[in-house]
Amino acid sequence: MPNTRQALKRMRRDAKRRERNRYHLSRMRTYIRKFRRMVQEGKIEEAKEFLPEVVSIIYHTASKGVIHKNEASRRVSRLYNLLNEALKEAEEKGVSHKKEEEKVEEGS
Repeated sequence: MPNTRQALKRMRRDAKRRERNRYHLSRMRTYIRKFRRMVQEGKIEEAKEFLPEVVSIIYHTASKGVIHKNEASRRVSRLYNLLNEALKEAEEKGVSHKKEEEKVEEGS
C-alpha cells in the first residue's frame, strides 16, 4: 500500500494508463493476426483491402505512445513484405489477380 498521497495518485494513474495501453496493444495485435491469417489462407484480395486498415491502427497505436514510431514502421514494412511475397507466390502458381496490381506500394 502506498505511503503518500502522491504515490496513491500515481498508482491510480498508472492503472488507467496500463488499461489504455493494453486495449490499444491488444487491438493492434488482433488486426495483425487477422491479416496474417488471410494471407496464410490465400485470401490475397481480402488481405490487400484489409491492409490499409491494419496500417492505420498500427500508426494510431504508435501515436498513443504504446509502441515506438520505429516499431510501428517496422511492423508495417513486414506486413507489406508478407503481402508482396504472397502475391509473388500466387503469381508463380498461376493464380490470376487483377492486372497491373503486381506489387503493393507502401503509402498507397
